[in-house]
Amino acid sequence: MSEEVKTQACPAPTGERGVRRTALIVSTLSSFVTPFMGSSVNIALPSIGRDLGMDAINLGWVATSYALAAAMLLVPFGRIADIYGRKKVFIYGTAIFSACSFLCAVATASFALIAFRFLQGIGAAMIFGTGLAILTSVFPPGDRGRVLGINVAAVYSGLSLGPFLGGLMTDALGWRSIFALNVILGTLVVSFTVWKLRGEWAGARGERFDLIGSAIYSLVLVAAMYGFSLLPSPNAFVFIVVGVIAFFVFVRWELRTESPVLDIKLFRDNRVFAFSSLAALLNYSATFAVGFLLSLYLQYVKGLSAEGAGIILVSQPVVQAVFSPFTGRLSDRIEPRIIASMGMGATVVGLALLTFLSSDTPFPFIVGSLMLLGLGFALFSSPNMNAVMSSVERRLYGVASATIGTMRLIGQMMSLGISMLVFALFIGRVQITPEYYASFLQSANTIFVIFAVLCFGGIFASLARGKVR
Repeated sequence: MSEEVKTQACPAPTGERGVRRTALIVSTLSSFVTPFMGSSVNIALPSIGRDLGMDAINLGWVATSYALAAAMLLVPFGRIADIYGRKKVFIYGTAIFSACSFLCAVATASFALIAFRFLQGIGAAMIFGTGLAILTSVFPPGDRGRVLGINVAAVYSGLSLGPFLGGLMTDALGWRSIFALNVILGTLVVSFTVWKLRGEWAGARGERFDLIGSAIYSLVLVAAMYGFSLLPSPNAFVFIVVGVIAFFVFVRWELRTESPVLDIKLFRDNRVFAFSSLAALLNYSATFAVGFLLSLYLQYVKGLSAEGAGIILVSQPVVQAVFSPFTGRLSDRIEPRIIASMGMGATVVGLALLTFLSSDTPFPFIVGSLMLLGLGFALFSSPNMNAVMSSVERRLYGVASATIGTMRLIGQMMSLGISMLVFALFIGRVQITPEYYASFLQSANTIFVIFAVLCFGGIFASLARGKVR
């Protein structure tokens, strides 16, 4: 283990077997529920729009309000969990998520639905910032990769089943049934946690919560993410600049305060944490919009139905879900940077293959490229997560877990922002009709080139992290 990691990391307290099993169950269920909610609601947006009379901008806010709330509060709630108790924050977060799911299910106006989705995002932030931290707290270092791999597999299962089950439920029972299902699942998680999960974990108990730093941090995330969502509008750059300025103010404040919400020294002094976080940001920035681009390509250029496109696109998350537990277990025995870097390399190849998309590209080529991307992400995600959680002290598990989630959300917004910017340059604000298919393909190929270059840079960030053990 490198000297910088030795000074940062210490062994996590391990719980008895029953506590470990319970922690794995509740964390896995919650890791399934939150991405399932996001992906299933996206499928139901047209039905929601028709029912509540919402225009395209309001429908966009149904998804954006949730993501903004989750991103701006992830790290603050991770810090609160480290100070006051991870299980406590997890339970409150799941309860808020479930209650707001019920409110979404009965909402009768667009404003109410958007507001409830924002509150639901607050609950999601409390879940994201604690689930992984609890797992890391109760499992010994030698088992972390395995359980984190299972956790990642649950995330991908939620992403995979969301569009399929969400579409079925919307057609058969209406869009409100999706939120109702999440009420049931969330209530089960809360009940099982209260009933079975004994103990509490608060590695930073007694430390002060940095309210001012949290407010500045939230401003940074809201300005940056909202700016990326507006690309390529000129107003987008105003918000991004505000976010950058607020970021420098935040760094200055955190370096001066005694009990920071996000210890900037982690990025300065902990090489593993810094480069693992950077690698995650680059990976999500290069991969999140792939499904969005291929969905348009398959339905417009290839003429498939939404169901047909979904069947092809599901090949990527299925491979991710199947291989993530295996790669997580592998990272317990082999340096995470080696496995994660191999995953980055496989992802680069998959993205490079997609740069050759044309109107005549055969479906097996597309499925093969998606499966390679799925394998690459499985090789990268669990080992990278293992490296992040193993590189910090027990008192920072919540902040580390929240940082991973924040990198994911920022990367997702950057990925979509890059896509929108390229579309604006090549196509403009027009509907994608047959006369624009050639321009669409040209823009998609350009986007995949950008993504491949980003991910190629991520290989070096992954390798540069140093050794965990």
